[in-house]
Amino acid sequence: MEPTWGALAWQGLAAIVTLGIFSFLAGDNPFYKIIERTWVGVTTGYWLMLLYHTSFHDKVWVNIVVQHKWWYILPTFLGLLMWLRLSRKLAWISRYALAFYIGISTGIYIPLAFKNFVFLQLEGAVRPISFDAAGINFVIALVGLTCSLSYFFFSKPHTGILGGMSKAGILTLMIGFGAGFGLTVMGRVALLVQRVIFLRDYSVNLFGKIF
Repeated sequence: MEPTWGALAWQGLAAIVTLGIFSFLAGDNPFYKIIERTWVGVTTGYWLMLLYHTSFHDKVWVNIVVQHKWWYILPTFLGLLMWLRLSRKLAWISRYALAFYIGISTGIYIPLAFKNFVFLQLEGAVRPISFDAAGINFVIALVGLTCSLSYFFFSKPHTGILGGMSKAGILTLMIGFGAGFGLTVMGRVALLVQRVIFLRDYSVNLFGKIF
């Protein structure tokens, strides 16, 4: 389907923004600064309205004014106290609201963190071994996990068997860090490829529309 002039106009604006961001590769320049400040302003306005509709309107206005859940006034009041951080004289009052927030968040997220990052990890590392490809992969991962943990065992000198396991643990950790870094780089490269493909498609569509 041939794109309309309106769609090409919006795509042209996106192409200008993309080229403006890419212009930083040639050095800092006014074109990049204009695009950067415009992007920051638009993003700030977008997130402000998004937070208003998803947080303040749904969780404060609807609950208090529409549904008459008056107990929501207390967390709303604590949230408003946090804005006093912007005042030099009254900034100390915001610490009370921040203390409630940190205490509640700690009580909620510590059990979740133990469940997701400790108990579920232990459950995944302690299970029956099957004699297939998945079982072989599990044994390799279990050996790497054991060697990695042995590297952080400091109650005994890393000599003999423990020293060999700790060295294997270092290799395992380096492989994990390298894989994570490679995944991050490939993600950024994928974003770059998408923008290049967008610029190519826009150029082709614009050229076809004109000629």
